[in-house]
Amino acid sequence: MTFMVKTMVGSQLKNLTGSLRGGEDKGDGDKSAAEAQGMSQEEYEEYQKQLVEEKMERDTQFTQRKAERAMLRSHFRDKYRLPKNETDESQIQMAGADVELPRELAKMIEEDTEEEEERASVLGQLANLPGLDLGSLKDKAQATLGNLKQSAEKCHIM
Repeated sequence: MTFMVKTMVGSQLKNLTGSLRGGEDKGDGDKSAAEAQGMSQEEYEEYQKQLVEEKMERDTQFTQRKAERAMLRSHFRDKYRLPKNETDESQIQMAGADVELPRELAKMIEEDTEEEEERASVLGQLANLPGLDLGSLKDKAQATLGNLKQSAEKCHIM
């Protein structure tokens, strides 16, 4: 950790002090960047390659997270019939086809959708009415259906 801090801050500090002195160097001009940081040329190239790979990985993860958030926002925009956002759609396209909602969020959305569908159904609306007992209503409906069957059996025309 200290090595990285020294390399990052040390070179910046040298550049700053060099520009303040009017550009004069104390013989560091003939050293390469690898030698200035105390590494061989191969180690320096490997270090630079590793830095680039880590940066690319971080950028990929960041883009993925942004796309997941955009997917969630677009889901809620569709759900509540709000206007679509161009930036969200472009973020989803930039991440590619592998954008999915996190499992926990997908589960929460699924549960909310099931609850809303239940409330939107006829029985869900009836359950919200005050003073209505669905159990007794069901029993009455079954009794009425039984009476109709008995009446149909006694009918001579059928």
